[in-house]
Amino acid sequence: MTQAHHVGIIGLGIMGQRTLARLDTHARLRPIIAWDPDPAACQAVRERYPKLAIASGADELIATPGLHALYIAAPPSQHLDLSSRAFDAGLAVICEKPLSTDLEGAARLVDRIAAERLRAGVNFVLAGSPGLALLQTHFGAASREPLGALRNIEIELAFVSWPRPWQMAAGPWLAQRTEGGFTREVLSHFIFVLQRVLGPASIVARRVIYPEDGTSSETLLRAELLCGKVPVRISGRVAPDVEAGTMEHNRMVWRAAAGEIEARDWLRDIELRRDGETPQRVDTAAEAILVDQQQQWMAMIDGQSNSLPDFAEALAVQRTIEALLDH
Repeated sequence: MTQAHHVGIIGLGIMGQRTLARLDTHARLRPIIAWDPDPAACQAVRERYPKLAIASGADELIATPGLHALYIAAPPSQHLDLSSRAFDAGLAVICEKPLSTDLEGAARLVDRIAAERLRAGVNFVLAGSPGLALLQTHFGAASREPLGALRNIEIELAFVSWPRPWQMAAGPWLAQRTEGGFTREVLSHFIFVLQRVLGPASIVARRVIYPEDGTSSETLLRAELLCGKVPVRISGRVAPDVEAGTMEHNRMVWRAAAGEIEARDWLRDIELRRDGETPQRVDTAAEAILVDQQQQWMAMIDGQSNSLPDFAEALAVQRTIEALLDH
């Protein structure tokens, strides 16, 4: 029988709890211990998962005998330290994004991972999206350009409020410009997609609006980027006039010489339009993305080839994000 991987979870906010629920019945990825600095979060998890051990702190969790991997869902300021301590203990690491706002510290950790051949991945969930695979087929380096040469890309995000209602228990950092904001939390996923398909992006122009309180995260972002020679236009805002019946909206449009691909709702609702032909709808199930994600986690822990973004790719995304927000 294939060995089960024992996973520890640090951070029991919304992402930690979602991951715990998904892995609770998984055949090989088995959460065995968790911890959060909030005693109420630990108690809630203890009541829901009575067989799951609750550690007294991060040190105890990382030192758990028989542990194979650490999943980090703590705030970004803790990612580098927790990852380093997990690597010291011989664990594989799966870290939430954004990787870190400390770009120099992240670069040092990337160098260590490469030098020591450590097992690490960052949870950009769209890495396993069929939508991303479709974009790579049409516009990636190995593409035969079935829609012709790529001309431009548009990325659009809108939110009724920030943080979103389901995020409110995650902590105040999400609403603050030091580590939070929709650019880091949401736009980063689409910058990941953009850079995985086309390579590094450079910033041509940007405009960011922050509240006057001096601490809250951005309410508007407008930017122009270049990926190679392809212009990219970004529009993000927090406003009450998002599409009726929705709390948020996201959309990417990749326009080429002979057609375009429009992807909405986290690349799950896709329309491929070839000039002179009936548009083709491509629906990609969220469950398929999660299944692929778990398969890639297992491969990474096993030390095998996988499609997870590594820390170096996550750092490249974060460099673009921090340059957009530079204040």
